Amino acid sequence: MELKIKKLREKAKLPTRGTAGSAGMDLYACIDESITINPGDLTVIPTGIAIALPDNSCVAYLYARSGLGVKHGICLSNGVGVIDSDYRGEVCVGLCNVSSKPYTVSPFERIAQMVISPVIIPDLVETDTLNDTERGTGGFGSTGKE
Repeated sequence: MELKIKKLREKAKLPTRGTAGSAGMDLYACIDESITINPGDLTVIPTGIAIALPDNSCVAYLYARSGLGVKHGICLSNGVGVIDSDYRGEVCVGLCNVSSKPYTVSPFERIAQMVISPVIIPDLVETDTLNDTERGTGGFGSTGKE
């Protein structure tokens, strides 16, 4: 499988994997100057790249980098970013600061990770009944704390 990547800005860095076992590819901030994200703030950081997934059986998910999230409280403002197979615009990352300290994103810093995953596109069938399960309609916390 190929993932075609187009640089939209001359200085853009292509995604990289930290190790051969990494599921995600690091995405880099394609900015000319540092951007400070104050506590509670949201910002959109461009990566300078566009991608072309092979077809609609694939999706690109954007996730927070664990080090930024755990150590600095920097996470994705929409939880998980979804890049659809037919999107050809710039991949941008919405970041938010949930910590109590400002965080400064430097040019070409790794800001998120991108994971390519399969997509299942089912036929939708409206029904009046669903099969029973052991859990049934039990919602949040219904399976216990342990």
